[in-house]
Amino acid sequence: MSRRDKPARPQQFGLIVVGDELLSGSRQDLHFAHFKGLLHDHGLDCLWHWLLPDDPEVLTAHLRFSMGRDAPVFVCGGIGATPDDYTRGCAAAAAGVALTRHPQAAALIEQRFGPAAYPERIAMADLPEGSELIPNAANQIPGFRLRQHHFLPGFPEMAWPMAQWVIEHRYPEAADPMRELAVRIVGVSESRLIPLMRRLDRRFPEHKLFSLPHLGPPPTILLGWRGRAGIEAAFADLRGELEQEGLAYETLPSK
Repeated sequence: MSRRDKPARPQQFGLIVVGDELLSGSRQDLHFAHFKGLLHDHGLDCLWHWLLPDDPEVLTAHLRFSMGRDAPVFVCGGIGATPDDYTRGCAAAAAGVALTRHPQAAALIEQRFGPAAYPERIAMADLPEGSELIPNAANQIPGFRLRQHHFLPGFPEMAWPMAQWVIEHRYPEAADPMRELAVRIVGVSESRLIPLMRRLDRRFPEHKLFSLPHLGPPPTILLGWRGRAGIEAAFADLRGELEQEGLAYETLPSK
């Protein structure tokens, strides 16, 4: 099977987390580990993760790039009403649309805060034109969806249930969860395995072959596959190739 004929992989997501406080170290990013597990539990993949500052130029450039790709993205942070919450405006700029008052979002904020929604909190209803709302059970102030990007608050207690809602309502679960099968090889250089890896990679393009060297002593390599249905056959071939070349290995528990 050629790379051109490679079967479509399950839905792969990006994750963008916004906040100077995370880059300065005053707070720790908890989102990556959670989203990785959440997506995995639904048979989905977290393909990449960006940690970005509260900087309009940087945010707009990165959102413009990610919106140009055909993949869904979760974006956490910066959708509030304080002066350093730039994400809503940057999303509009990246998509080339206006930032406008969303009537349903405004109604939810007015219902939540009454007269105190004005003049500041109501700004959270100013969303990129064409946005669809994402419900927020914690305080009724919604997130929004635009160009396959799902914009959520930075607070985990709000963002994580909202992300769960997005996945359940917009992305069907994959039939097979992602799995990882690997062996440990001791005392062999990674370069010694490159020809073997190339053969396997060409043979099973629907799975992802990985090699994780540890310098030791002694030098150790974790060699294996990440994939779904059919990964057992790829793993059997990997072990067969190692045995044919007289290389000893230890089979690791599957993940």
